[in-house]
Amino acid sequence: MGRISEKVDRGLQSGSERTVIFTPLKLHPHYDQKLWGGNRLKSEFGKLDAPDITAESWELACHPDGSSEVAEGPLQGLTLDQLGQLDRVDFWGTACPPGTFPILVKLIDAKQMLSIQVHPSDENALPGEQGKAEMWYIVDCEPQSFLYFGFSRRVTREEMLWRAVNGTICEVLNRVSVSKGDVFYIMPGTIHAIGAGIVIAEIQQNSNTTFRVYDYNRRGPDGKLRPLHLERAADVASYVPIIPEECRANSVVSFPEFTMTEMFSCRYFRAYRIDVRESVKLHCEGQSFQHILCVEGSGFIEQNSRQYSLSRGDSFFMPAAMGDYRICGVCRVLLSRI
Repeated sequence: MGRISEKVDRGLQSGSERTVIFTPLKLHPHYDQKLWGGNRLKSEFGKLDAPDITAESWELACHPDGSSEVAEGPLQGLTLDQLGQLDRVDFWGTACPPGTFPILVKLIDAKQMLSIQVHPSDENALPGEQGKAEMWYIVDCEPQSFLYFGFSRRVTREEMLWRAVNGTICEVLNRVSVSKGDVFYIMPGTIHAIGAGIVIAEIQQNSNTTFRVYDYNRRGPDGKLRPLHLERAADVASYVPIIPEECRANSVVSFPEFTMTEMFSCRYFRAYRIDVRESVKLHCEGQSFQHILCVEGSGFIEQNSRQYSLSRGDSFFMPAAMGDYRICGVCRVLLSRI
């Protein structure tokens, strides 16, 4: 705790009662390199220090496989976990469940197709695994881009395994065309894959548990076929056919200065799209942190007369106890919270 305390001392107000100054905290992401990634996060989303081929930037992350860190200011270098150690209630919020940080937010650049895969739920995850429900916001996509989303007809466990082995699994999946701004909710157990040419913002449970069903016989950097996880995938998959639908907005609030759309809400997280034309006033009320991810345009965040520059790809952690702030400019941001 020594290093953490030193940083907090630099972020404390002077006076007889020392209290943390809660301000917007710009985050530096964790980068994840996978063979299907591209270079758009580096060239178009301001991730200048990312590797040339980057599949994912974990924008809001507190996971053993990768953590984002405070990028600047007196708390620079601290992770979300370390902020929670300082003051779990005021940084994370009173509604955060006990245990680990609740959600993970990523930007994903799929230059190539992702594997056909599936995630467990909290109920059927084994020890060492974590349930994973996720929401996708299509940030950008090439013409004719698509994703795979659930079975198009009922199949049996045996048929799924047979098709995974002989490479015909895609024949029984829904192939869904996508457009910029589309939103999809992928429930645990739903077999799925992101298609090539898509940049996605993914808001999900804080899990990295994935069972690969089919991977087009691709080989990893070691020259070997990438491993599949067929038995576990078959255990957690839902074989009921679904009709894939874009998520319908739960609510839309529109004013001349901004429009706020609740994209999706579930027991794990709530996600909003805010289209700022001039400014929008927001508030952290103490129950939950808020995460701001800019996906279009530019502007600034204003809090206590201080401004923080905001551009495409920028990511900010807003402590639960921070109170009022404004987003100004012409931009589109995604706000997530629990």
